[in-house]
Amino acid sequence: MVTIPRVRSGVVALIAVLAAALTGCDQEAGAPASNAAVAPDDSTWALAGAATATGPNGPRPGMPDAPLTARNGDGGRIDTLALNTLSDVQDFWTKEYPKTFPGTFEPVTDFLSWDAKAPKESAVDFCRSSTYHLVNAAYCSLDHSIGWDRGVLLPQVVAKFGEMGVVMVLAHEYGHAVQGQAKLAGLFTPTLVKEQQADCLAGAFLSHVAGGDAAHFDMNTTEGLNSVLGVTVAVRDHDPDNPGNVHGSAFERVAAVQIGYTDGAEGCKKITKQEITKRRGGLPVTFEPGEQDAQLPVDQESLTTLEQALTTIFPTARAPKTDFTGLGDNCGGVGRTAPVAYCPSTNTIGTDLPALAERAGRAVPEEDPLSAVVDGDYNAFVVFVSRYALAVQQDRGLTLTGAATAGLRTACLSGVATTKLSEPTSDPHLSAGDLDEAVSGLLADGAAAADINGNTVPSGFQRLEAFRTGVLDGEPTCLTKFR
Repeated sequence: MVTIPRVRSGVVALIAVLAAALTGCDQEAGAPASNAAVAPDDSTWALAGAATATGPNGPRPGMPDAPLTARNGDGGRIDTLALNTLSDVQDFWTKEYPKTFPGTFEPVTDFLSWDAKAPKESAVDFCRSSTYHLVNAAYCSLDHSIGWDRGVLLPQVVAKFGEMGVVMVLAHEYGHAVQGQAKLAGLFTPTLVKEQQADCLAGAFLSHVAGGDAAHFDMNTTEGLNSVLGVTVAVRDHDPDNPGNVHGSAFERVAAVQIGYTDGAEGCKKITKQEITKRRGGLPVTFEPGEQDAQLPVDQESLTTLEQALTTIFPTARAPKTDFTGLGDNCGGVGRTAPVAYCPSTNTIGTDLPALAERAGRAVPEEDPLSAVVDGDYNAFVVFVSRYALAVQQDRGLTLTGAATAGLRTACLSGVATTKLSEPTSDPHLSAGDLDEAVSGLLADGAAAADINGNTVPSGFQRLEAFRTGVLDGEPTCLTKFR
């Protein structure tokens, strides 16, 4: 987030080797291998499928392993996890494919496993390329095969996101196999479209898992679905100005997964270049001159400028006051949400400036190559925006309590403000990357989706969907959808 003249808010960098490995996908000859494409409660709408918020999550205990084998495999835990995943994905598409797509479904039958730590003389070829030090997973369209690194990549995913992270990785890769057969994409289809279609197809399978219909896995819609979306955030396009970007921002990738999860394979057919352009609206996707190396400081001056913008975005009969000295005294039994709190009785927004600034500058250790944390100023500012949104709701005569009503409505209105702040004449002004900072915070702790007392729905999926609704559909939809 920046002031005019505009400069960019920061984005965390991942370790180069894994970042590179996780940002290619459907592999062709001579190209790097593929990317790792990485709940509900009683709410105003339900997630697709007979999903459970607090049930089991991960591999089902006691289930016989799938009768699949991988060339060059070691028969260990990671290969077993991968093959059980691919078996469940394959069963799903065998049944689902003819309901949605033309022709006959041809399952993938060729699987290859390798260890990226193995010496060069032990490396095998995958898709006409050596797997020596290849930290990746991919679908190869040349021979209709899927391969993965059991030594570095998949163990890293498990360590960071659990077994369901691997399920997301391989469901995405299998999505490319389905995509080609279904003729969703052709030779001239932009890679961005292909990747988001694969994200969507993975989302359709994940809904099947959450519904309890997969043989080897269960997935609840709190920590299970949250971890899957965390992989998606971690493996995003990190530099908006890089012409090699092919997957989309965290905001776009999460949206693609959600489309598949909610609408099924039929929704994935609708993801085209035109649909992605429409979904982006006027949101910034590249940096303007001067935006790349600076971000707005989280201080009183910046928040005052932001507050002035919010009074224009959300006209109210009486604008809230702001106290920059802290969260304020007791507010008549209303919880004080750190680092920003709204007191309805005094119509005051209290702000703990040091704590809010710390939120913007959280550092990710260099040894954490798959972090879903996106540092930057808007990770902090969107929390301030969300507390202002509570004042707007009070002005509109709406309740301020209830995670699934006021909390999601707050996230939605924060999305509305985000879109308005991205307009060219806005001061302060959002730049490329800011949206992903908001997405990261909404998934991590949901502070911008909290009601007046700090209560949030446990499903990151729902928090992000509410925010996306505001970004794309505006205030009237927020006020009617979340009641």
